[in-house]
Amino acid sequence: MPELAEVEYYRRQWARGLGATVLGVELHADKRIFRGTDTSALVQQLRGAKLIDSEARGKQMAFRFSRGSWLAIHLGMTGRLRVEPPDFASGPHDHLMLRQKKQALVFSDPRQFGRVLFFQGQDEPPWWSALPPALGSRKFTRAVLREALQRHRKLPIKAALLLQNHFPGVGNWMADEILWQARTHPRKPSGEINAARLDALWNRIRFVCAGAMKHVSEDFSDPPRGWFYHERWSRAGKCPRDGARLKRETIGGRTTAWCPRCQR
Repeated sequence: MPELAEVEYYRRQWARGLGATVLGVELHADKRIFRGTDTSALVQQLRGAKLIDSEARGKQMAFRFSRGSWLAIHLGMTGRLRVEPPDFASGPHDHLMLRQKKQALVFSDPRQFGRVLFFQGQDEPPWWSALPPALGSRKFTRAVLREALQRHRKLPIKAALLLQNHFPGVGNWMADEILWQARTHPRKPSGEINAARLDALWNRIRFVCAGAMKHVSEDFSDPPRGWFYHERWSRAGKCPRDGARLKRETIGGRTTAWCPRCQR
């Protein structure tokens, strides 16, 4: 499942289309990624419109066009955005294509767990304005973090970090990275995070998000050396901090890795 930085990476793929007019729209209207979306209005309004802006928030991204049109894309598990030549012939998994003069903007999703939404209006769409604040923004304060953890006080902290209505964009590897850097055990109940550990957790959330955005979103490169990321994938992985053999367990429905020595 793409996480915050991976979503930003794919958003940037369509940046080559900024300022260009959409000459044609091709889509597979019967596919489930368009559930609840008026595909006829999407085609009618985007044809002849200019792509003027885009933004990623958590695991979603929105593309804003002239005429007050908004297109939101959630990648799901296998969704990808890419750019092809203007005369590109779409494949069976290319469910949406916006043709421009110099390129074609393509959204593919083989397993169709993604989502495409369309909105027409001058204000932000309800599904966009209702999203929680970005974890790197000023709106994500220590108080916001504290309130989120208290709302789910019995939930293991690892599971809490995966709640997208509080921690948009944080996925499995980022949650493990945050907890390792904050020296916090993934099974610790959210309501038992004391003031000192909450401060460390808040700092590490922002640090990991910023680091992931800096490295992964640019060219899909790995996070810096010394991060937990490089060891968590291997069953023989060792803690980058103290060399202890990592433990693994399913927490919150996701495979979780941690160091039993420095995350007590």
